[in-house]
Amino acid sequence: MRRAYLPRALYVLVSLILIASAVVWVVAGNLTSPAPQSIGDLPKDLNGWPVQFQSSSGTTIHGWLIPGVKGAGAIALMHGVRSNRLSMLARARFLSQAGYTVLLFDFQAHGESQGKHITFGKLESKDAEVAIQFLRQNAPGEKIGVVGESMGGAAAILASPPLNADAMILEMVYPTIEEAVSNRIATRFGNWSRILTRLLVLQLRPRLGINPEELRPIDSVGGITCPKLFIAGAKDRYTPLEESQRLYDTAAAPKEFWVVEGAGHQDLHNAAKTEYENRVLSFFQQRLR
Repeated sequence: MRRAYLPRALYVLVSLILIASAVVWVVAGNLTSPAPQSIGDLPKDLNGWPVQFQSSSGTTIHGWLIPGVKGAGAIALMHGVRSNRLSMLARARFLSQAGYTVLLFDFQAHGESQGKHITFGKLESKDAEVAIQFLRQNAPGEKIGVVGESMGGAAAILASPPLNADAMILEMVYPTIEEAVSNRIATRFGNWSRILTRLLVLQLRPRLGINPEELRPIDSVGGITCPKLFIAGAKDRYTPLEESQRLYDTAAAPKEFWVVEGAGHQDLHNAAKTEYENRVLSFFQQRLR
């Protein structure tokens, strides 16, 4: 009976492994699948127009350009994963009211910008590069700032060579893709699921042609010499405060760090509207004007 039991147990174990691998493969496919959305027209209270520019990520980037006051500075807004430029409209409004030229755009595989896969900052960093180039051409002579939320911040940091920007605001940016994956699945399924992190991360190369080492903002942030303001949510479970602190500690000076009390991994502008606007405007006032 013991001889029969062992093969049966082995069969069950192998079956469970295969089922788990299949589930993980499907989950990873969902995470990297494009997030298209019809965007519509720019709201009439923002006096801008649609723009397009070609990225070396392999797609045409769609966005909006809102002109500002000459000499006031220009700012590129970079949204988070599975989102699009609509999520940055509230930021665009208060920045435009303050006189800044503002560029909102959809990263590749998001919104109206086509793409085969979401790459968590890798290909998106190429979109960030061309967005800054576009602003340099269309707002000549202006100093340029960046607001990057989550994946948008990772894209800004991962750009190589570093973005030609004069100041950056980086919100809730993950230090490494391993930590980002582990935190997200643990939040959704419980801490036991962290054992699946390796299986998910190993799919980066066969699915996206990317090594995990290429998705480590903490290895690149030290090479960014322009002033930086890091913003984190005190109760963020996707990018815990200690990870944001570690990214900040690794960054080169000049730098600042602001923790939004009570906030999770969410729209930090919406979480602390008045203080967010005051801090962001003060930061850019000092660096871009």
